[in-house]
Amino acid sequence: MQFTCFTLMPYRPLDMEARHKERSAWVVLPNRLYDPVKGADEYESYINQLAYAEELGFDNIGVNEHHQTAYGMMPAPNLIASALIQRTKRVKIAVLGRALPLSNNPLFIAEEFAMLDNMSRGRLIAGFVRGIGTEYHATGVNPVFSHERFHEAHDLIVQAWTKPGPFEFEGDHYNFKYVNCWPRPYQQPRPQIWVPSQGSSETVKWAADPSRKYQFLVTFSSAELVTRYLNAYRTQAREFGYEPSGDQMGWAVPVYVADTDERAKAEAGRAIESLFGDYLPNPWEMLLPPGYTSMSSMKTTMKLRSSLGKVRPTADQLIDSGTALIGSPATVRRKISEMVDRTGVNSLVTMLQFGVLPDDLTKRNMEMFASEVMPHFRK
Repeated sequence: MQFTCFTLMPYRPLDMEARHKERSAWVVLPNRLYDPVKGADEYESYINQLAYAEELGFDNIGVNEHHQTAYGMMPAPNLIASALIQRTKRVKIAVLGRALPLSNNPLFIAEEFAMLDNMSRGRLIAGFVRGIGTEYHATGVNPVFSHERFHEAHDLIVQAWTKPGPFEFEGDHYNFKYVNCWPRPYQQPRPQIWVPSQGSSETVKWAADPSRKYQFLVTFSSAELVTRYLNAYRTQAREFGYEPSGDQMGWAVPVYVADTDERAKAEAGRAIESLFGDYLPNPWEMLLPPGYTSMSSMKTTMKLRSSLGKVRPTADQLIDSGTALIGSPATVRRKISEMVDRTGVNSLVTMLQFGVLPDDLTKRNMEMFASEVMPHFRK
């Protein structure tokens, strides 16, 4: 099994009383609540955590992109990736992921990723997403064209990496007389591509297509939904006529390990509740703006995630549903093993810092996971 140490880089000093006077911690949260001095400390802490993951034996370290939010302080994940490349030698750097439709020039993304791949000598993993609905409020991009812009930008980037240039690209949303990526990627023909998702049927079919076979990474979901979506990917691949490998399926989940289940919940309970109750919630009109997804996918999302943003989940609920893995090493190992048995998943993206979890507990959590859980799945 491959292990990724991932962080959202939330702004932990957030005044929660002031935050809950607003609809969300996204877009509408006044930026007067951000203290640049405390924010600088946060960036230093998070980069140190991810660099330390290499010493602990993780295969990958992961960052991602979000805009105008205390939920994650990485509007430019390529900058964080660049800093991590200079701090590490072996571990791969997974940018999970760049929101392609939000860019008016996907060639810049192709060039940035090619630079990172060269700087790291082939350690880049490229993550491509559409961006959650809230990002369209933050950037002013019309969500009606989200799918079209994503697919077109993806095709342009992959061609820029793999097709000899210069050549011309003509699309409905992007048109370039000269596509001529300098530098070219270090990895040939291109870096590995992952597709984080919350289970959209369109994304499942697209990622599983035989021409792509991208890793489909399920995020922020209960164990029941993770099982459903990963097996939907497997079924789709079989319909395409091939058997997917475990490396094509990924599971992203908050994890906390302590000596006992009781201690783990006591130490991580407030932090996991803050992630799902303070940082993540969005009203439906922000999360699913008109046109962002198909009517069938929207209905399915609203049915399966009916409480999202409405009810503050407790730590017990998040643990019991398998949305978070919090417990003793034996408990966490068992729950991972159960998911492997049900789905064949072979890539685990662990969020070992989440919400307001402080540095000292994060470091101990990382160390215990690396020493007490990872070796079991290396055999």
